[in-house]
Amino acid sequence: MNPNPSSPRSSNFADPVALMRVRSLELRARTVVEGFWKGLHRSPRHGFSAEFAEYRQYVPGDDIRYLDWKVLARRDKSFIRKFREETNVRCHVLLDLSRSMGYGSKSYTKLEYARTLAATLAMFLHQQGDEIGLLTFDEVARDYLPPRHRSGHLHAILAALDRPALGLGAALHSPVDAILSRGRMRGLVFVISDFLTPLTELKAPLSALAACGHDVSLMQTLDPAEIHFTFDSTVNFEDMESGRVLPADPDRLRAGYLKKFSEHQQGLKSLCDTLGILHHLLPTGQPLETALHTYLSDRQSLGQRIVRKSSS
Repeated sequence: MNPNPSSPRSSNFADPVALMRVRSLELRARTVVEGFWKGLHRSPRHGFSAEFAEYRQYVPGDDIRYLDWKVLARRDKSFIRKFREETNVRCHVLLDLSRSMGYGSKSYTKLEYARTLAATLAMFLHQQGDEIGLLTFDEVARDYLPPRHRSGHLHAILAALDRPALGLGAALHSPVDAILSRGRMRGLVFVISDFLTPLTELKAPLSALAACGHDVSLMQTLDPAEIHFTFDSTVNFEDMESGRVLPADPDRLRAGYLKKFSEHQQGLKSLCDTLGILHHLLPTGQPLETALHTYLSDRQSLGQRIVRKSSS
């Protein structure tokens, strides 16, 4: 049973394991975005997105950027993807490249999943005509590409996402300071990280973004083993940021770990709720198309609440 009638069909989703075997980051992102659009097109209801509204027949004078070329090729019919808002949005994608993101119990790491997510968001928003920027970080801010929508800019973002990670820890204040120092123009900010950081270190930079009027979304990328603590035999746990190794029996640690993890997640959610920030937990076993759908559903709900509040 599909719990949400407006959801794209999961049969169109790419299996993350198979997707991560594709070496080209651009091809991965394109596969996810096209699968997402395909699912929307087949869904009985299309109008759930904050920006995307519906398909309609092409008429002369329409902007061909929004023409669905695949439908044209397959069915010889011209359809236009309609959007609720014609104004461009300014977006920043912040990606955590710290060493802890290099963990993965699957055949790929959190970082590979997060890179693909960042590339998918960039490609998706670029197709909507929005300005996309990228800022990678670990202890310091690394690559910065300011928001633009021009030929070649998306490829520059994909090239920056493909660069190897260099740092150890993650400090969110560094990329946030870099954004705020370049002006106070409001926009969308996606922060992609595992957020396995003390909440005291997250509060100030997230508060600064929210105080400046940015529409912030946290994309928390976690390995399923980190969420459910599925280790079942004596192993050496290594702190990937300090290199410290701790031999331990998982059965003795499980209850305490899950309690601490639950407290951290509740604290993170509470912080986001207080600041009006959207929080999305993205296990790396989850198809990336669901991340796009969940994000757009949340934005629609947020937009509807704002409209109701304005009209009351």
